[in-house]
Amino acid sequence: MKETELLGVQQTLSPVLQAKALDNRLNDPILGDHYAEQVMRSLDPGYDNRRFGASQVGLAAVVRAKAHDDWARDFLADHPDAVVLHLGCGLDTRVQRLDPPATVDWYDLDYPAVIELRHRFLPPREHYTLIGSGVTDLTWLESIPRSRPLLMIAEGLVPYLTETDLRRLLTSLVDAFPSGRLQFDTVPVWAWRTSKWDPTLRTYGAQFRCGFNDPAALADWHPRLEYVDETPMYDAPILMAKAPANIRRMYRLLNLIPGMKRSTRIVRFRF
Repeated sequence: MKETELLGVQQTLSPVLQAKALDNRLNDPILGDHYAEQVMRSLDPGYDNRRFGASQVGLAAVVRAKAHDDWARDFLADHPDAVVLHLGCGLDTRVQRLDPPATVDWYDLDYPAVIELRHRFLPPREHYTLIGSGVTDLTWLESIPRSRPLLMIAEGLVPYLTETDLRRLLTSLVDAFPSGRLQFDTVPVWAWRTSKWDPTLRTYGAQFRCGFNDPAALADWHPRLEYVDETPMYDAPILMAKAPANIRRMYRLLNLIPGMKRSTRIVRFRF
Protein backbone atom coordinates (compact mmCIF):
# COMPACT_ATOMS: atom_id res chain seq x y z
CA MET A 1 0.00 0.00 0.00
CA LYS A 2 1.31 3.44 -0.90
CA GLU A 3 2.49 5.41 2.11
CA THR A 4 0.93 8.82 2.73
CA GLU A 5 3.58 11.46 3.40
CA LEU A 6 2.86 13.99 6.14
CA LEU A 7 4.90 17.17 6.28
CA GLY A 8 5.59 19.76 8.98
CA VAL A 9 2.67 20.51 11.25
CA GLN A 10 0.70 17.59 9.75
CA GLN A 11 3.03 15.22 11.61
CA THR A 12 1.89 16.56 14.99
CA LEU A 13 -1.29 14.52 14.64
CA SER A 14 0.64 11.37 15.62
CA PRO A 15 1.62 12.27 19.23
CA VAL A 16 -1.88 13.61 19.92
CA LEU A 17 -3.46 10.45 18.55
CA GLN A 18 -1.00 8.36 20.58
CA ALA A 19 -1.98 10.19 23.77
CA LYS A 20 -5.64 9.38 23.11
CA ALA A 21 -4.81 5.77 22.32
CA LEU A 22 -2.85 5.36 25.56
CA ASP A 23 -5.60 7.02 27.56
CA ASN A 24 -7.96 4.29 26.36
CA ARG A 25 -5.72 1.73 28.08
CA LEU A 26 -6.22 3.29 31.53
CA ASN A 27 -8.56 1.44 33.87
CA ASP A 28 -10.65 4.62 34.09
CA PRO A 29 -9.85 6.63 30.95
CA ILE A 30 -10.45 10.34 30.51
CA LEU A 31 -11.69 10.13 26.91
CA GLY A 32 -12.14 6.39 26.41
CA ASP A 33 -11.64 6.53 22.65
CA HIS A 34 -11.25 2.97 21.37
CA TYR A 35 -11.18 4.24 17.78
CA ALA A 36 -8.00 6.21 18.58
CA GLU A 37 -6.30 3.06 19.84
CA GLN A 38 -7.32 1.13 16.70
CA VAL A 39 -6.15 3.86 14.33
CA MET A 40 -2.87 4.38 16.18
CA ARG A 41 -2.13 0.66 16.00
CA SER A 42 -2.89 0.65 12.26
CA LEU A 43 -0.78 3.75 11.66
CA ASP A 44 2.18 2.57 13.75
CA PRO A 45 1.87 -1.04 14.99
CA GLY A 46 4.85 -0.75 17.34
CA TYR A 47 4.15 2.73 18.71
CA ASP A 48 4.09 1.56 22.35
CA ASN A 49 7.15 -0.71 22.16
CA ARG A 50 9.74 2.07 21.86
CA ARG A 51 11.34 4.02 24.70
CA PHE A 52 8.64 6.11 26.43
CA GLY A 53 6.16 4.75 23.88
CA ALA A 54 3.64 3.89 26.58
CA SER A 55 4.15 7.06 28.64
CA GLN A 56 0.99 8.92 29.66
CA VAL A 57 2.77 12.28 29.64
CA GLY A 58 0.47 13.54 26.87
CA LEU A 59 -2.73 13.21 28.89
CA ALA A 60 -3.20 17.01 28.95
CA ALA A 61 -3.98 16.79 25.22
CA VAL A 62 -6.63 14.20 26.08
CA VAL A 63 -8.13 16.62 28.61
CA ARG A 64 -8.26 19.24 25.86
CA ALA A 65 -10.13 16.82 23.58
CA LYS A 66 -12.57 15.97 26.40
CA ALA A 67 -13.27 19.66 26.98
CA HIS A 68 -14.04 20.20 23.30
CA ASP A 69 -16.25 17.09 23.28
CA ASP A 70 -18.23 18.23 26.32
CA TRP A 71 -18.84 21.68 24.88
CA ALA A 72 -19.83 20.18 21.52
CA ARG A 73 -22.30 17.78 23.14
CA ASP A 74 -23.94 20.66 24.99
CA PHE A 75 -24.26 22.72 21.81
CA LEU A 76 -25.65 19.87 19.72
CA ALA A 77 -28.18 19.00 22.43
CA ASP A 78 -29.56 22.53 22.07
CA HIS A 79 -29.09 22.74 18.29
CA PRO A 80 -29.82 19.33 16.73
CA ASP A 81 -29.96 20.96 13.27
CA ALA A 82 -26.43 22.37 13.49
CA VAL A 83 -23.64 22.37 10.95
CA VAL A 84 -20.33 21.26 12.51
CA LEU A 85 -16.99 22.35 11.08
CA HIS A 86 -14.16 20.37 12.66
CA LEU A 87 -11.12 22.25 11.36
CA GLY A 88 -7.64 20.73 11.40
CA CYS A 89 -9.30 17.44 12.38
CA GLY A 90 -6.17 15.28 12.03
CA LEU A 91 -7.05 11.69 12.89
CA ASP A 92 -9.30 12.66 15.75
CA THR A 93 -12.43 10.51 15.94
CA ARG A 94 -14.74 13.13 17.46
CA VAL A 95 -17.60 12.43 15.09
CA GLN A 96 -17.49 8.77 16.14
CA ARG A 97 -17.26 9.65 19.84
CA LEU A 98 -20.15 12.12 19.77
CA ASP A 99 -22.22 10.17 17.22
CA PRO A 100 -24.45 13.15 16.33
CA PRO A 101 -27.99 12.62 15.06
CA ALA A 102 -28.76 12.51 11.34
CA THR A 103 -30.09 16.07 11.57
CA VAL A 104 -26.50 17.32 12.04
CA ASP A 105 -24.25 17.81 9.02
CA TRP A 106 -20.63 17.29 10.09
CA TYR A 107 -17.57 18.35 8.08
CA ASP A 108 -14.02 17.26 8.93
CA LEU A 109 -11.36 19.39 7.22
CA ASP A 110 -7.61 18.96 6.99
CA TYR A 111 -4.80 18.75 4.43
CA PRO A 112 -5.43 16.25 1.61
CA ALA A 113 -2.74 13.87 2.93
CA VAL A 114 -4.47 13.72 6.31
CA ILE A 115 -7.88 13.20 4.71
CA GLU A 116 -6.38 10.31 2.73
CA LEU A 117 -5.42 8.68 6.03
CA ARG A 118 -8.92 9.21 7.38
CA HIS A 119 -10.36 7.45 4.32
CA ARG A 120 -7.94 4.59 4.95
CA PHE A 121 -8.40 4.07 8.67
CA LEU A 122 -11.82 5.42 9.66
CA PRO A 123 -15.31 4.32 8.58
CA PRO A 124 -17.64 6.54 6.53
CA ARG A 125 -21.01 7.60 7.88
CA GLU A 126 -24.08 9.47 6.68
CA HIS A 127 -24.27 13.27 6.94
CA TYR A 128 -20.49 13.31 7.32
CA THR A 129 -18.18 14.93 4.75
CA LEU A 130 -14.39 14.99 4.50
CA ILE A 131 -12.75 18.05 2.95
CA GLY A 132 -9.11 17.95 1.87
CA SER A 133 -7.92 21.54 2.07
CA GLY A 134 -5.78 23.94 4.02
CA VAL A 135 -7.91 25.79 6.58
CA THR A 136 -6.87 29.21 5.31
CA ASP A 137 -8.02 28.54 1.73
CA LEU A 138 -11.58 29.64 2.43
CA THR A 139 -12.94 28.45 -0.91
CA TRP A 140 -14.04 25.32 1.01
CA LEU A 141 -16.59 27.48 2.80
CA GLU A 142 -18.57 27.83 -0.44
CA SER A 143 -19.67 24.17 -0.19
CA ILE A 144 -21.04 24.43 3.37
CA PRO A 145 -24.78 25.07 4.00
CA ARG A 146 -25.09 28.40 5.81
CA SER A 147 -28.71 28.74 6.91
CA ARG A 148 -28.34 26.78 10.18
CA PRO A 149 -26.47 27.24 13.48
CA LEU A 150 -22.71 26.65 13.27
CA LEU A 151 -20.42 24.80 15.64
CA MET A 152 -16.75 25.31 14.76
CA ILE A 153 -14.22 23.15 16.61
CA ALA A 154 -10.49 23.77 16.16
CA GLU A 155 -8.47 21.59 18.54
CA GLY A 156 -4.72 22.27 18.50
CA LEU A 157 -4.97 24.35 15.31
CA VAL A 158 -5.08 28.07 16.08
CA PRO A 159 -1.46 28.53 17.26
CA TYR A 160 -0.26 27.33 13.83
CA LEU A 161 -2.18 30.09 12.01
CA THR A 162 -1.03 33.67 11.60
CA GLU A 163 -3.12 36.26 13.38
CA THR A 164 -4.18 37.63 9.99
CA ASP A 165 -5.38 34.22 8.78
CA LEU A 166 -7.15 33.49 12.07
CA ARG A 167 -8.95 36.81 11.99
CA ARG A 168 -10.09 36.24 8.40
CA LEU A 169 -11.28 32.73 9.28
CA LEU A 170 -13.29 33.72 12.34
CA THR A 171 -14.88 36.82 10.83
CA SER A 172 -15.74 34.93 7.64
CA LEU A 173 -17.56 32.28 9.66
CA VAL A 174 -19.49 34.84 11.69
CA ASP A 175 -20.49 36.64 8.47
CA ALA A 176 -21.56 33.38 6.80
CA PHE A 177 -23.86 31.91 9.49
CA PRO A 178 -26.91 33.23 11.35
CA SER A 179 -25.64 32.09 14.77
CA GLY A 180 -23.19 29.71 16.31
CA ARG A 181 -20.38 28.77 18.65
CA LEU A 182 -16.63 28.87 17.98
CA GLN A 183 -14.39 26.78 20.25
CA PHE A 184 -10.64 26.50 20.01
CA ASP A 185 -7.45 26.70 22.04
CA THR A 186 -4.73 29.34 22.08
CA VAL A 187 -1.26 29.90 23.50
CA PRO A 188 0.14 33.10 25.04
CA VAL A 189 2.56 35.39 23.26
CA TRP A 190 5.59 33.96 25.10
CA ALA A 191 4.79 30.42 23.93
CA TRP A 192 4.38 31.61 20.34
CA ARG A 193 7.66 33.54 20.33
CA THR A 194 9.68 30.73 21.92
CA SER A 195 8.12 27.90 19.91
CA LYS A 196 11.01 27.90 17.44
CA TRP A 197 13.13 26.42 20.24
CA ASP A 198 10.52 23.93 21.46
CA PRO A 199 12.14 20.49 21.07
CA THR A 200 8.87 18.70 20.31
CA LEU A 201 7.84 21.17 17.61
CA ARG A 202 11.34 21.15 16.14
CA THR A 203 11.09 17.38 15.76
CA TYR A 204 8.22 17.94 13.34
CA GLY A 205 9.59 21.06 11.66
CA ALA A 206 6.71 23.13 13.03
CA GLN A 207 6.32 26.26 15.12
CA PHE A 208 3.53 28.49 16.39
CA ARG A 209 2.57 31.54 14.38
CA CYS A 210 0.35 33.46 16.78
CA GLY A 211 -0.33 33.87 20.48
CA PHE A 212 -2.69 35.87 22.68
CA ASN A 213 -2.28 36.89 26.30
CA ASP A 214 -5.99 37.71 26.46
CA PRO A 215 -7.89 35.52 23.98
CA ALA A 216 -11.18 37.07 25.12
CA ALA A 217 -10.09 40.19 23.22
CA LEU A 218 -10.60 38.31 19.94
CA ALA A 219 -14.30 39.14 20.36
CA ASP A 220 -13.37 42.67 19.29
CA TRP A 221 -12.70 41.37 15.78
CA HIS A 222 -16.40 41.28 14.92
CA PRO A 223 -19.39 43.17 16.39
CA ARG A 224 -21.46 39.95 16.58
CA LEU A 225 -18.76 37.94 18.33
CA GLU A 226 -18.91 37.46 22.11
CA TYR A 227 -16.49 35.69 24.44
CA VAL A 228 -18.20 33.03 26.58
CA ASP A 229 -15.63 31.35 28.83
CA GLU A 230 -12.62 29.06 29.08
CA THR A 231 -11.91 25.71 30.71
CA PRO A 232 -8.68 24.40 32.31
CA MET A 233 -6.24 22.01 30.73
CA TYR A 234 -3.00 21.48 32.66
CA ASP A 235 -4.69 21.71 36.05
CA ALA A 236 -8.06 20.28 35.05
CA PRO A 237 -9.74 18.36 37.90
CA ILE A 238 -10.28 15.34 35.64
CA LEU A 239 -6.54 15.21 34.85
CA MET A 240 -5.64 15.28 38.53
CA ALA A 241 -8.28 12.65 39.30
CA LYS A 242 -7.58 10.12 36.56
CA ALA A 243 -3.93 10.45 35.48
CA PRO A 244 -1.41 7.98 36.95
CA ALA A 245 0.28 9.26 40.10
CA ASN A 246 3.61 10.04 38.40
CA ILE A 247 1.86 12.08 35.70
CA ARG A 248 -0.15 14.01 38.29
CA ARG A 249 3.06 14.88 40.12
CA MET A 250 4.69 16.02 36.88
CA TYR A 251 1.83 18.38 36.02
CA ARG A 252 1.67 19.76 39.55
CA LEU A 253 5.36 20.66 39.29
CA LEU A 254 4.92 22.15 35.82
CA ASN A 255 2.03 24.27 37.04
CA LEU A 256 4.35 25.88 39.60
CA ILE A 257 6.34 27.44 36.74
CA PRO A 258 5.02 30.97 36.06
CA GLY A 259 2.82 31.01 32.97
CA MET A 260 2.67 27.24 32.50
CA LYS A 261 -0.73 26.58 34.08
CA ARG A 262 -2.48 28.66 31.40
CA SER A 263 0.02 28.15 28.59
CA THR A 264 -2.84 26.57 26.63
CA ARG A 265 -6.29 28.13 27.03
CA ILE A 266 -9.39 26.36 25.75
CA VAL A 267 -11.90 29.08 24.91
CA ARG A 268 -15.30 29.49 23.30
CA PHE A 269 -17.19 32.34 21.68
CA ARG A 270 -20.75 32.78 20.45
CA PHE A 271 -22.46 34.95 17.87
